[in-house]
Amino acid sequence: MIYFDNSATTKVAPQALETYTKVSNQIWGNPSSLHAAGEHAFGLLEQARLQIANLMGAEQDEIFFTSGGTEGDNWVVKGTAIEKRMHGKHLITSSVEHPAVLNSMAQLEKLGFEVTYLPVNENGQVSVQDLKDAIRPDTILVSIMAVNNEIGTIQPVDKIAEILKNHPKIHFHIDAVQGIGKGIQQIIMNDRVDFVTFSGHKFHAPRGIGFMFKRRGRKLAPLMSGGGQEKNLRSGTENLPAIAAMAKALRLLLEEEKTKVAKQLEIKKFIYDYVTKFPKVTMFSQMTSEFAPHILCFTIDGVRGETIVHAFEEHGIYISTTSACSSKKHVVSGTLNAMNIPEKVATSAIRVSLDEHNSLAEAQTFVDVFEQLYHQFEKINS
Repeated sequence: MIYFDNSATTKVAPQALETYTKVSNQIWGNPSSLHAAGEHAFGLLEQARLQIANLMGAEQDEIFFTSGGTEGDNWVVKGTAIEKRMHGKHLITSSVEHPAVLNSMAQLEKLGFEVTYLPVNENGQVSVQDLKDAIRPDTILVSIMAVNNEIGTIQPVDKIAEILKNHPKIHFHIDAVQGIGKGIQQIIMNDRVDFVTFSGHKFHAPRGIGFMFKRRGRKLAPLMSGGGQEKNLRSGTENLPAIAAMAKALRLLLEEEKTKVAKQLEIKKFIYDYVTKFPKVTMFSQMTSEFAPHILCFTIDGVRGETIVHAFEEHGIYISTTSACSSKKHVVSGTLNAMNIPEKVATSAIRVSLDEHNSLAEAQTFVDVFEQLYHQFEKINS
């Protein structure tokens, strides 16, 4: 099997799985319990929190554990709205965010909040000037993803941060689910960002675990009420085995990050250079610094995306249409729609997404199969 669908999910790292099993078997006390087993579990919980904080350049008390990116996005968007509703009811986001953000915004609109959805250019990138112009006295949140999950655009979050330095009361949130380990951590964790959300299963941790960076001093209303875990901000007994495994996976991910990113870029360029030679290929991802190193989105004109995906699957190669969240629903890519790509073209879009374990040999097999399928589709269409 050649797995080129890493933006949907990644394989759990063997070392992380080993940690998960060990903690499940040996440290199964509740971290909130007073007895020795509970204290042992609490110690490991805080050790994992400290390790993640150190890896992210944050303080230990700025890391909060969640169930993943969707919960993290919901928490920041809705938690900000609840916490700051007396100060304003205007929020700003982009038209190409993950559904976890867009659907949260839509819910808030039904409750009387106003949302500005920034348009994007032909590369799926927002305009910094548009964002600056959208800011109002009652704006309480700006939420912009670091890396688009469908075509890989890197948003100008560092430039947005510079603008927001003049608006210190506005919460600034970055969805960094697709950006972790891709060589842009300095941009993601800049000193004006207030909240950053991450999902463990995107970097070889188990599913159902994630974490959020919350800058010290920023207030956020809880969504999960209960026993008061995570400083009364996210109640629920902590998933300690998954948390420990996520800390291990993050450490492994960030080891020799530059080398891993360079390898992904090399594979991306190899595939990009090959498939763009074909006249019926429309490429949406580019080989520039404005795009992440691991995502390629393109079409074979006249062939539906799901048809291409299943054709590759017959050769043991796993890719996807655009977002995994919408692929089975046969929904047109939200990003391509926002880029004003015609629906007939957008329905042909497929996504190749890499990680540090993929190889040039796999890429060679991919392009060999691609050429074979391209000519088959060409004959059928003609």
